[in-house]
Amino acid sequence: MIDLEQVHDSIASTPSKIVLLVADGLGGLPHPDTRKSELETAHIPNLDGLAQRSACGLTTPVEIGVAPGSGPGHLALFGYNPLKYLIGRGALEALGIGAELLPGDVAARGNFCTVDDDGVLTDRRAGRIRTELSAQLCQRLDGIEIPGVQVDVLPVQDYRFVLRLRGDGLSEAVEETDPQREGLPPRPARALVPAAERTSEIVQEFVSQAGRVLSEEQPANMVLLRGWAQLPNLPDFGQVYQLNPAAIAAYPMYRGLASVANMRIIPTGMTFGDEVDTLHANWEDHDFFFIHYKPADAAGEDGDFDGKVKTLEVLDAHIPRILELEPDVLMVAGDHSTPAIMASHSWHPVPFMLHSRLTLGEGIEGFNERACAQGSIGRIPAETIMLLALSHAGKLSKYGP
Repeated sequence: MIDLEQVHDSIASTPSKIVLLVADGLGGLPHPDTRKSELETAHIPNLDGLAQRSACGLTTPVEIGVAPGSGPGHLALFGYNPLKYLIGRGALEALGIGAELLPGDVAARGNFCTVDDDGVLTDRRAGRIRTELSAQLCQRLDGIEIPGVQVDVLPVQDYRFVLRLRGDGLSEAVEETDPQREGLPPRPARALVPAAERTSEIVQEFVSQAGRVLSEEQPANMVLLRGWAQLPNLPDFGQVYQLNPAAIAAYPMYRGLASVANMRIIPTGMTFGDEVDTLHANWEDHDFFFIHYKPADAAGEDGDFDGKVKTLEVLDAHIPRILELEPDVLMVAGDHSTPAIMASHSWHPVPFMLHSRLTLGEGIEGFNERACAQGSIGRIPAETIMLLALSHAGKLSKYGP
């Protein structure tokens, strides 16, 4: 987390309320035919109107030129230095579904996938199979036994699952088996350090047995494993910022991120409308809310430009209900860019806006990459936005005499 020792005494707990709305994969790139990004193409009158009376800019999630995962991207928005506090996705997924993760346990985020007769990946997400089917497949894989280790396979959502290994001397220093693109076979789970050799062998045995169990299934006939991680230990978000924080997220990984930061996780439904309802229902109980919107990232990763445009328009329709609550500070941010023309996370800066009673507008016409580049905030590290929020909320007083 940002070193706040020099300013910690300047932070005060006040009744003012902050909302951090994270649109996953928010940023994009121009379509080659129109020269407009997804945000520029979308009809988003509420976000555009809010930008016209907000302070705007661009955030760099990790470092210039670095394409972040969702974990580092979110931790930066919470104020943690993503290069110092690196948390594997497996731990986040496990915590996000409420799974117990003890010291020494190792967890990985798993994908059901499709391979051809030659063992080459044809679909990394097995057609995005439904949760009902993946839960059944997880039950079958949960029966895998490997001497000297407890193997647990826990369903998450759609094609995702968590593999948790429990035993002595396990290590998270194991290569991912996911090559990150189709047309290649799954990678071997090689040990990255000598102490991880035993864990590597255990993982390889699990993958081999999983392949045999799933061999007759279609489309989910193999597994990919990534994000090996053990239990993390981060500074307490609420204590550092003198806040009573809560998180509202439908997807497990983002609940896991908030859990690691020691935010209260508020149960919610699967749609963003459900999340906004949850925000309304719990408004009086907290002074900081992290609320997460996933669909933009999913469409971007699928390379679906028009689909991502539609998800941004859906998000826009919910903005008035958030504004009804009259938060003292509302930030709209993204954890990273996911341009549909790249079908992946990218290193590009992410549009950002902050609205408070002190932001009266600065001539920005709308909420998109090109307009935000002209905003008064400029391009800043994502991990600094919490200090801006505290100042606008009247929680950060003058530093020094």
